[in-house]
Amino acid sequence: MRLLLVEDDQQLHENLKTSLTNQGFSIDSAFDGEEGLYLGSEHPYDAAVIDIGLPKRDGISLITELRRLDFKFPIIVLTARDRWQDKVQGLDAGADDYLTKPFQYEELHARLNALIRRSAGQASPVLTSGALSINTASHQVLVNDHEVSLSSYEYRLIAYLMLQQGKVVSKTSLTEHLYDQDFDLDSNVIEVFVRRLRKKLDPDGEHNFIETLRGQGYRLRVAE
Repeated sequence: MRLLLVEDDQQLHENLKTSLTNQGFSIDSAFDGEEGLYLGSEHPYDAAVIDIGLPKRDGISLITELRRLDFKFPIIVLTARDRWQDKVQGLDAGADDYLTKPFQYEELHARLNALIRRSAGQASPVLTSGALSINTASHQVLVNDHEVSLSSYEYRLIAYLMLQQGKVVSKTSLTEHLYDQDFDLDSNVIEVFVRRLRKKLDPDGEHNFIETLRGQGYRLRVAE
């Protein structure tokens, strides 16, 4: 999933970026509110992590403006302030959740995954489609209860298609949600990953999990 991280503390920002990247997120970084607003307005995100105390434009103002512009991706607020009024202010501005510094990275991971699932209409951490199931907490992928070993990007792709189950997703959209803003959108890497996934998930062609719609993109088939 593609994530916007807006945090001005250099060390915390780098630690968060490393931790979230290791969890399979593709990160776009901003160090002030103005940069965060620009990125948030220009790119499709699955979620955002935004600090309240930012230079140029504070986090509350940034969230308020993103919501005014009708961007609906989930937002978690990071705050060093532990007054309940500050937490309420963040939620009232349009944030979906908050964490008070210091916090455990594992809790941030869990909250992000839960918000992304719910924004896609999924409550359970285990997503299923017929014989295919994905545990978004453990990143375990099963076909007919047998675990399938996937690379990080193969997992990200099938997990995103699973969250969009039944919807057609273009190659451009997949690329935008799997990679940061510096990636070459003309690359054929998505076709390569889909080909590999089909071989790993359905080597005998029995299930046809991933459908190709010529000129449109891919769709994870809804099991009957």
